[in-house]
Amino acid sequence: MAQGPRPNGGEGYDAAPFVPGRGGLRALRDAAAGCRGCPLYREATQTVFGDGRASARVVLVGEQPGDQEDRQGRPFVGPAGGVLTRALGEAGIDPAEAYVTNAVKHFKFEQAARGKRRIHKAPNLREISACRPWLLAELRQIAPEVVVTLGATAGKSLLGSSFRVGERRGVALPLPVFDGEAAAEGMLVATVHPSAVLRADEAERAAAYAGLVSDLGVAAELLR
Repeated sequence: MAQGPRPNGGEGYDAAPFVPGRGGLRALRDAAAGCRGCPLYREATQTVFGDGRASARVVLVGEQPGDQEDRQGRPFVGPAGGVLTRALGEAGIDPAEAYVTNAVKHFKFEQAARGKRRIHKAPNLREISACRPWLLAELRQIAPEVVVTLGATAGKSLLGSSFRVGERRGVALPLPVFDGEAAAEGMLVATVHPSAVLRADEAERAAAYAGLVSDLGVAAELLR
């Protein structure tokens, strides 16, 4: 099994000291609220931790909270979450049975030149690496059979900086090892982030959505 990327993304960027050594998901969520593992906490409204059942067989990993998620404190409550919920149902996965989270737990954005609009910015590799201990702790608590990475940031968090969605999507892969320990014993399936469907041109949107459903169908087959 391939060795995963190193957990420390650089000096001053590391959430590991904030991750509790004992307790379940609730203890992780409570501790994550005070995480200062990278500078993103300074501007974000709050930490947005994962949501769902501790016994979930499938974990869905997105990029980072968006504007609505940052305000409400829950992952995938914005437009992309609606796309994901619909696609999961069509692929044969009950959304209520899944655990959803993000590779990065704070909203990264820049303020629009005019008005109050907050414009999403993709996390960099140092921020992704700094936040990885939270994701690994979630996976070790849940021990899912399948992990689905949604988009490049989630894929890079678990598969390394060379990950490209187009090269790896829709294929069942073993979960990588980090410091000699697998995050879980299950499999990983990569696909696009549902926001990519929303960003697609109208002429390409149906095909983009069908591709997402098809990739999620691979995960559904692994769960059967």
